Amino acid sequence: MEVILQQKVRNLGDLGEKVVVRPGYGRNFLIPSRKAVLATEGNIEKFEVRKAELEKIATELLSEAQSRFEKLSQLNVVIPCKSGEEGKLYGSLGARDLANAITKAGVEVKKSEIRLPNGVLRQLGEYEIELQLHSDVSVKIKVTVIPEA
Repeated sequence: MEVILQQKVRNLGDLGEKVVVRPGYGRNFLIPSRKAVLATEGNIEKFEVRKAELEKIATELLSEAQSRFEKLSQLNVVIPCKSGEEGKLYGSLGARDLANAITKAGVEVKKSEIRLPNGVLRQLGEYEIELQLHSDVSVKIKVTVIPEA
């Protein structure tokens, strides 16, 4: 399946590139999330007309992500949680919990921007969490999970 990218997609291509992807990836992710359109004659012509507008939107998104990067790089989030004697949490801290805590700390973060390659947090301690703010901008922040008083 051949598609035209309407924004930069990590590990795939830049704005305006024509790429070949698997049908399921294009049909179920790229097209519904408006990251790409099918590469038909009509869509190619429509894209050429809108290219300047899409490039302007892309630069605005990048600059917004970079400004959030500046705020987040200096942020240290402390999350109090109920835990047992050995430091094991009752439950766990997932992406939604982390996004809520970071947002309360002062910077708006979506759940989908949080990367947890080792899974949810289940112990007290310090963690380094990666946030993917844009396909070109990622930041690591320090999250400290402490026992609830």
